[in-house]
Amino acid sequence: MLFDPTRHAHLESIEWNEDRARKMIHRIVQETEAAFSPSTYWPMHALDIEGGDTKPAYSLYFGACGVIWALQYLHAVGAVAPTLSYNTEIQALLSRNREWLSPENKLDFNSYMMGDTGILLLAYWLDPNEEIAVQLANAIQSNLDNPSRELMWGAPGTLLAALFLYEKTAEPRWADLFRASARKLWSQLLWSEKYQCHYWTQDMYGQTSRYLDAVHGFVATASPLIGGCQLLAPQEWLDWEQCITNTIQRTATWEGKYASWRPQLHYPAGKTPRMLMQFCHGAPGFVICLADMPGTALDDLLIAGGEATWAAGPLAKGSNLCHGTGGNGYAFLKLYQRTGEAIWLERARAFAMHGIAQTERDRTQYGQMRYSLWTGDPGFAIFLWDCIQGSATFPSLDVFFPDEMAGNH
Repeated sequence: MLFDPTRHAHLESIEWNEDRARKMIHRIVQETEAAFSPSTYWPMHALDIEGGDTKPAYSLYFGACGVIWALQYLHAVGAVAPTLSYNTEIQALLSRNREWLSPENKLDFNSYMMGDTGILLLAYWLDPNEEIAVQLANAIQSNLDNPSRELMWGAPGTLLAALFLYEKTAEPRWADLFRASARKLWSQLLWSEKYQCHYWTQDMYGQTSRYLDAVHGFVATASPLIGGCQLLAPQEWLDWEQCITNTIQRTATWEGKYASWRPQLHYPAGKTPRMLMQFCHGAPGFVICLADMPGTALDDLLIAGGEATWAAGPLAKGSNLCHGTGGNGYAFLKLYQRTGEAIWLERARAFAMHGIAQTERDRTQYGQMRYSLWTGDPGFAIFLWDCIQGSATFPSLDVFFPDEMAGNH
């Protein structure tokens, strides 16, 4: 089976209501701003606490950087009135995040989702200057050889940062760093005789993996390569296009009209892959990461992935982006953008209304909102805004600088 039914919920039959969606966006912003403290930023949510560590988080992925980015983004796109200014918090975020990374001997200070690069990008958006640009260039260059080879920690994340900076400034140095990152990743591809496709290994968390998915895996790396394909020489992009298409096709699992992907390429003999249906593992992330792929070679797979996401229903874990209803809903928005078929927008909005109900229930159960871009309510607020607009701009994956959205991929 392509998904575990126990991880999903029956879709609540709630009619699309734009006014209710707007009110939820405003509620999320208002409660998030009210919960801010200059000394501790935002309280950790019980679902984001690992190993009993209740200290605040600082990163783009699930910490203060991502929350600040989301609040500024919602203002920049016109979803809410001007929010509080957090400009004075950025330097402290950098030092505190490094302190957070250091105790476990993590040397991935330059990573996009968890390290310096995401915070520096936020600083550059709020106050663009050459000093920050130099720090960003050094971070991207220093991350070229990161053995993670995935979006959260590795070179694919800083590849994406280079693309965002080029789209914002059109400066050649960012295009050069994008090409250098892409070529390094090309040189690190491995070949699977069993599956007749390319893949990467990810050395992280004390083990070596072969992820395919949309955070740690192959398709997450494909996404910025697709977005920046115009920066590559024609033959380079042709090679990448063939490589990406082949791996995606050969690793798909079909069940009738539905398709999805297992988390990793290889599994030990006798071990059955755990099939999940969420952004970080499974069809929704593949649809989101591949929806801007030129050509039609993957169209059938993308539609089948969208159908599988709809058949699985909303996720029971909440409304968030990474492993929740909002993230899966973005697959429908992407298919609406790619195909122009209204059914996909209707499905996204159905997930949005279900997600609003989830958010309200979780707020009551835990006594607070979940202050995080990827795992919490600010990210879900951005999904609601895209449902209202009929757009499909996945936060921090498709866009970082919203004033450059006209050129986003």
